[in-house]
Amino acid sequence: MMSGEGEEKVVCVTGASGFVASWLVKLLLQRGYTVKATVRDPNSPKTEHLRELDGATERLHLFKANLLEEGSFDSAVDGCDGVFHTASPVIFLSDNPQADIVDPAVMGTLNVLRSCAKVHSIKRVVLTSSIGAMLLNETPMTPDVVIDETWFSNPVLCKENKEWYSLAKTLAEEAAWKFAKENGIDLVAIHPGTVIGPFFQPILNFGAEVILNLINGDQSFAFPYIFVEIRDVVYAHIRALEVPKASGRYLLAGSVAQHSDILKFLREHYPTLLRSGKLEEKYQPTIKVSQERAKSLGINFTPWEVGVRGCIESLMEKGFLS
Repeated sequence: MMSGEGEEKVVCVTGASGFVASWLVKLLLQRGYTVKATVRDPNSPKTEHLRELDGATERLHLFKANLLEEGSFDSAVDGCDGVFHTASPVIFLSDNPQADIVDPAVMGTLNVLRSCAKVHSIKRVVLTSSIGAMLLNETPMTPDVVIDETWFSNPVLCKENKEWYSLAKTLAEEAAWKFAKENGIDLVAIHPGTVIGPFFQPILNFGAEVILNLINGDQSFAFPYIFVEIRDVVYAHIRALEVPKASGRYLLAGSVAQHSDILKFLREHYPTLLRSGKLEEKYQPTIKVSQERAKSLGINFTPWEVGVRGCIESLMEKGFLS
């Protein structure tokens, strides 16, 4: 796919100020890529952490783009070898889920792909999807069942359960495959579980909120946590672009961790941070996840403990935890 070091490699990253995308920009710059990154407002303080990255002065170019505006990604993808489409709202609750969550995800994906279809130099598009586009279907989640890339969430079930984020990711992925097939675009989709690890963007990401809520005594959760460390996620994205035979969907599930496992880890390593001494150790039947396809990309998954530790250190550093 992408040639070796030395010659200029130009890629676009959409939604560059997000958690996964910020790390993606960082690692791409480290690998010598020139990065054309889209954000809603290039002059916003939320882009400062990107401008401070090594190599940013020479090889990072910020572009203003809006998911709902057709053509707004044209200049960002022009001249690129590859495109990483990560931009999508990570919102779970809304009074107007169609306008706030579903439309930006689905229409945004199509708008990015429409821009890509105009550019002959683009060899591949890597779509950041989610395990949420896999889990909500009629298959019972029993301990003997293995979740893998053949799983697709059912939009009807997503709606019935008011799982708007999963619905958005499911519909966006469906639209992407259809458009890619009709327009001859080489598309690869990445499906991470809950992404945890250190972060350097100024706002909380979903994985960090999960850990913060656990520390603060939150007892509400549905099933075991399917964690994946941020650097594994970003490396998988880059491999999905660089490995010629990469294709289809890749589930990224580094570890399945029980609520009780995480609490035990927190009590052992961060006892002074726990806000409540009476945290109940809930246990749910375990689930299995396939790592076979991800490992074929060369991914060696990081233990969830490393991700939790990195996340907590960032939470402390940024003042979310005293």
